[in-house]
Amino acid sequence: MVIVDTTLRDGEQTAGVVFSNQEKLRIARMLDEIGVNQIEAGIPIMGGKELDAIKGICGLGLKASIIGWNRAVIKDIEASLSCGCDAVAISVSTSDIHIKHKLKTTPGAVLDMMIKATEFAKKHVDYISVNAEDASRSDMNYLVEFATEAKKAGANRLRYCDTIGILDPFLIFDRIKTLRERANIDIEMHTHNDFGMATANALAGVKAGARFIGVTVNGLGERAGNAALEEVIMALKYLEETDLGFVTERFVELSEYVSRASGRVLPPWKAIVGSNMFAHESGIHADGALKNPKTYEVFRPEEVGLERQIVIGKHSGTASIKAKFREYGRELTSEQADKVLKHVRSLAVDMKRSLFDKELIYIYKDLYGDE
Repeated sequence: MVIVDTTLRDGEQTAGVVFSNQEKLRIARMLDEIGVNQIEAGIPIMGGKELDAIKGICGLGLKASIIGWNRAVIKDIEASLSCGCDAVAISVSTSDIHIKHKLKTTPGAVLDMMIKATEFAKKHVDYISVNAEDASRSDMNYLVEFATEAKKAGANRLRYCDTIGILDPFLIFDRIKTLRERANIDIEMHTHNDFGMATANALAGVKAGARFIGVTVNGLGERAGNAALEEVIMALKYLEETDLGFVTERFVELSEYVSRASGRVLPPWKAIVGSNMFAHESGIHADGALKNPKTYEVFRPEEVGLERQIVIGKHSGTASIKAKFREYGRELTSEQADKVLKHVRSLAVDMKRSLFDKELIYIYKDLYGDE
């Protein structure tokens, strides 16, 4: 399995997001340090500061391969080469709707354009990804021909782009399996989250034979975003029993940094790295987690850089109250815990939130004085 992170390219294409060059370099370093295999650093043909950032990333001496994104245009590829990228991505639309309405050309002309660009790139760089944009709405016979010709021209893999996120895991599995069998080329999954299935679709593609997965930190990307790096890695590890050796303990650090740099809040309910991942309020859940964390946690919070939290609020039970007061060095009786809990529930409803530690202490003092 090879993880291709495109936070610095597709992630930055999130509407309203711009990374500074310093942020781009720091994100690239962090991605490399946690174990990402290939970093899509940006679009060199944009020139200016984008070009400077990509050159800077290429000059960091990272273990990860650095790939530049290009249209199927020679000058785009030359710009990637000028940065020092050791791989290039050549992207062109393959669906009828894109070919007719966006490119205003023919399927045959698209093939010729792709072949010419790939053959040029092969003379200068060892690794090439040919990206089939809007592959999910492309005719399968044409897509097989496109992939076959790309391989003949020197491409190492085909990026299968579910550009508008319209496929489900069952369709993805069937299509990737067919493409692998008929075109015999390595495939990268590049899935979008328009219907909330980006991660599931990426994993379905892997089950069908894809060996590469395109991801972004926090699932940043066009519209609803892409498959999230942290979700894919942890799902592979715990659902597919495939441990890629990533330094997952730094996931929260990475996610929070990208969240700040992108100006996009990291939701508390975000899978894997959200602050609520290991926060237990419900009495039944908290009691189970206190007795044995595995009752309600698939992996340890420390594994992604989080901590377990017992939250006290409307849905808490006496076990949580007792556990919380033990943190304060006070052992409550069952009768005391019951009495505190009644006041906790009442105040939580009035405040419309869980309670802070100080508020719990005030409740106790109101009931039992300063003892």
